[in-house]
Amino acid sequence: MRAAASILNLLLLSLLAGLDPSKTQISPKEGWQVYSSAQDPDGRCICTVVAPEQNLCSRDAKSRQLRQLLEKVQNMSQSIEVLNLRTQRDFQYVLKMETQMKGLKAKFRQIEDDRKTLMTKHFQELKEKMDELLPLIPVLEQYKTDAKLITQFKEEIRNLSTVLTGIQEEIGAYDYDELHQRVLSLETRLRDCMKKLTCGKLMKITGPITVKISGTRFGAWMTDPLASEKNNRVWYMDSYTNNKIVREYKSIADFVSGAESRTYNLPFKWAGTNHVVYNGSLYFNKYQSNIIIKYSFDTGRVLAQRSLEYAGFHNVYPYTWGGFSDIDLMADEIGLWAVYATNQNAGNIVISQLNQDTLEVLKSWSTGYPKRSAGESFMICGTLYVTNSHLTGAKVYYSYSTKTSTYEYTDIPFHNQYFHISMLDYNARDRALYAWNNGHQVLFNVTLFHVIKTEDDT
Repeated sequence: MRAAASILNLLLLSLLAGLDPSKTQISPKEGWQVYSSAQDPDGRCICTVVAPEQNLCSRDAKSRQLRQLLEKVQNMSQSIEVLNLRTQRDFQYVLKMETQMKGLKAKFRQIEDDRKTLMTKHFQELKEKMDELLPLIPVLEQYKTDAKLITQFKEEIRNLSTVLTGIQEEIGAYDYDELHQRVLSLETRLRDCMKKLTCGKLMKITGPITVKISGTRFGAWMTDPLASEKNNRVWYMDSYTNNKIVREYKSIADFVSGAESRTYNLPFKWAGTNHVVYNGSLYFNKYQSNIIIKYSFDTGRVLAQRSLEYAGFHNVYPYTWGGFSDIDLMADEIGLWAVYATNQNAGNIVISQLNQDTLEVLKSWSTGYPKRSAGESFMICGTLYVTNSHLTGAKVYYSYSTKTSTYEYTDIPFHNQYFHISMLDYNARDRALYAWNNGHQVLFNVTLFHVIKTEDDT
């Protein structure tokens, strides 16, 4: 009962504080600014949106909140009336019991004084009856206190109802159907906004989360960024050479437990660890060549193959760790990419966007970063991010935007927990980096920065 009275006081103070004009002033914003992270430590996706605020919406929301509060107060008043009737009834009953208990207690004392004259059996029965009644004494005292509190509570409810009614009259009546339409419109705008959150600039890398320990020091594991939410298949390719076996798991849980669902025997050996699964097909570099293979998991057949013109292969232009990592295939929000180096570009990195069906090069960008000085690289939203090493102390050191054809040097560290990274690829669906770290399959979370312009921005 005391808790109910305290809650009522808090509601009243909160309402009056919320209606203070000095606390309702909102500064306009130029646009939407959003920080988005792949997932939190609990595996959940996080997206924080700071949107332009509207004074009118705030006022309407406060009016709706007021009406809801009034309804709650009315419901509370009815509940208090019921409680009061029940309490008064019980109170009369307890008063009668109090009189009986006092008389019984007096008789018990008298009997106890002269207990030697009574039979032991009768005395024990009487004592047990008294022991049963003694706990009711504190209950009686509590009923007296609660009865006073209920009376005070009823009075406060009446006062609050009067205050809230007055406030509602001052604010005026609103068309709540119109307000509901505004809310629906806002939800639509927010959905449109979230659709624009597919791309952003890399700001931070956290983790890793160790998923499994398996295989050799070198390898690749991946999921399909274009798969549906219910399709969480994992593909596993151990080693960087002399292997044609791809293992499939229905889920991350099956992957961790080692419960394979299917095994594929590719028609060719692969080179390196920089493969990618994209829209149901595996893309990999054929061993001892600059040929890219597209292999369908559904049909078990090669759907396309094409030579990547002038691309170095077989440890001509690998990453710093070697391992025939000359040609790196990757995917992001925009599509399918190949990262490699050529003699024509003096061994510096070349970025090519590929047609996912024919493997034809759609467009290429020549950078000035030496391929042999790169530890690994990955694409996010059309920007290539390059690490400076595959060993301890590695960080994202260089980025190149295919949208603007410009580069910049960056300083984004990440924790190379197991000292040797031989595969680092971004998954747009999971907003995470998949890595093979010295026989450990790990995940890194990424934080992207977005700036979203409203329709009114120029």
